[in-house]
Amino acid sequence: MKTVLFCLLTVLAGSLQAAEDARTLAPMPAAAAANLRTEMRASLLALNEILGLVAAGALRQAAEIAERELGVSAMGKHRSQPFDARPGPHMPPAMHAIGIDGHKAASEFARIAASGDREKTIAALPTLTSACVGCHYSYRLPQ
Repeated sequence: MKTVLFCLLTVLAGSLQAAEDARTLAPMPAAAAANLRTEMRASLLALNEILGLVAAGALRQAAEIAERELGVSAMGKHRSQPFDARPGPHMPPAMHAIGIDGHKAASEFARIAASGDREKTIAALPTLTSACVGCHYSYRLPQ
């Protein structure tokens, strides 16, 4: 079953790449785009770890990672770098707003998970990815 699903997704991905990418280009210096890509990959790793911890019932650990890696506490990771290496100032305002909303949503998820309430934590999981999906669906970086 997993193999069939993987093959189907691979075919669909190829079809989508063949279609013109209608997302808004978010032009930024190469260093800023590279930092943003690195940050997004790290966010995926954090999301994966959070999901595993929630599944294992380790809600407080999931909360700590959500806040530290994705929440408001994670904002400004690049502020000490040169201006051309900082993604935030180069993002279109709406894209930047989506990012800030994502950090706030992750902090809210962390607050819920820290309470130890499994049902509420599971119900809040989509808040971790909603901003990600919205941004990745709407914007693209230069190649």
